[in-house]
Amino acid sequence: MSIKSILAIPFAKQVRRQVYKWANKPHETQEKVFQYLVTEGCKTAFGQDHDFISINNYEDFKKRIPINDYEGLRTYVDRMVAGEENILWKGKPLYFAKTSGTTSGAKYIPITKESMPTHIKAARNALLFYAAEKNDASFVNGKMIFLQGSPVLEDMNGIKLGRLSGIAAHYVPNYLLKNRLPSWETNCIEDWDTKVDKVVEETINEDMSVISGIPSWVQMYFEKLIDKTGKTISELFPNFNFFVYGGVNFEPYKNKFEALIGKKIDYIELYPASEGFIAYQDSQTEKGMLLQLNSGIFYEFIPATEFFDENPTRISLKDVKLGVNYAIILNTSAGLWGYNIGDTVEFTSLKPYRIKVTGRIKHFISAFGEHVIGKEVETALNDAIVGTNVNISEFTVAPQVNPESGLPYHEWFIEFENEPDNLKELAAKIDASMQSQNVYYFDLISGKILQPLIIRKVKKGGFHEYMKSIGKFGGQNKIPQLSDNRKIADVLKEFLI
Repeated sequence: MSIKSILAIPFAKQVRRQVYKWANKPHETQEKVFQYLVTEGCKTAFGQDHDFISINNYEDFKKRIPINDYEGLRTYVDRMVAGEENILWKGKPLYFAKTSGTTSGAKYIPITKESMPTHIKAARNALLFYAAEKNDASFVNGKMIFLQGSPVLEDMNGIKLGRLSGIAAHYVPNYLLKNRLPSWETNCIEDWDTKVDKVVEETINEDMSVISGIPSWVQMYFEKLIDKTGKTISELFPNFNFFVYGGVNFEPYKNKFEALIGKKIDYIELYPASEGFIAYQDSQTEKGMLLQLNSGIFYEFIPATEFFDENPTRISLKDVKLGVNYAIILNTSAGLWGYNIGDTVEFTSLKPYRIKVTGRIKHFISAFGEHVIGKEVETALNDAIVGTNVNISEFTVAPQVNPESGLPYHEWFIEFENEPDNLKELAAKIDASMQSQNVYYFDLISGKILQPLIIRKVKKGGFHEYMKSIGKFGGQNKIPQLSDNRKIADVLKEFLI
């Protein structure tokens, strides 16, 4: 055991104690963040336009600050992009994180000198919590990789512009630089196929201990390693014992990953977004991720069932309940106010506050009034394959409103690694789980408005080909697990077996 790994354990335990101090005083912590944000917001154009100077409490805040999406703040962001100061936050941003939007085209999310450190600290703390819980930091002796976007940044009126993962690459601590892979040159490769091939080349003979990224793209990396060597990942990297991921529910991919790895490992889930690092998994034994209450974000929540109402219920942390699906709203030290990031969450614990991501507020199926959400399709698929040798590479679900014959149905597009012996039996299991979770879906099936779901088999590599065809192959791009229209489904027909 190296000196670095020995010293890491007491440091990790100290950090964990510090974090739980504010986590155990959640409302006091959030109130401090609220007062800080409003005070600083008074100095901005947005604050002047919305009378921040007269805000004394959360009720005042709600009266003055509407719920916004990117379009709602766009006029302010455009002024920042043009080089103006003190618009949404004091001064100018350090960076713009560039993301793609379905209606807005490219979006430029501000990251400030106050918000950037919270991204870095949360990612670091997730690893430290694992070391503290396991009383083992030996992973710091091995090599670490995060499959990410290019760190090459553009310049926009004196402000650096790039993908969040590329921006974060500039903040790797010095003590980890020698452990980090791939090389800077490889990280800068834009073409994803070329990049992964080069990553395989650079890591195949290394002692990899930490691997992180979007599961579907890490799976591609694993498969290329196995194709090249004929060995499982655990044979190649015997000291690889945990995988760090974010952005999707991992359960449907778990069987496939463990087959590729060749053994059971631990997992650390993160909830990073360009708008803020929201949560990370703080325990291997507790469900959910610890909500980051001390990171310059004041959180609000709207019950997902009310989100599209004219006057939805809008609450702060102290009024949330377990088991309710909420749209999460952010107010941040990057100058986002009443900002809907589009995600829905559910609380798994109130002491401390832990959440799990349940889907996207716009990613649902309600073509027939069924109100199906991401959590339900993911749970149904996992229920159906648990205890079997069926492995899923990728999937998505869409409504089929106008079938050529018979009743409408939900159409499941699934790419199997290991196929089921009986596809209809698997479909029946998934459908039974859907009916047990969603009473509206049950009523539609039993009332013969819908017929049970139908599975379409996507050919191996089909989802990757689809992502290439729409120009979103690699990096942090991911397939929506469900949608209320046929935009994805109609193109996927070209990639069926």
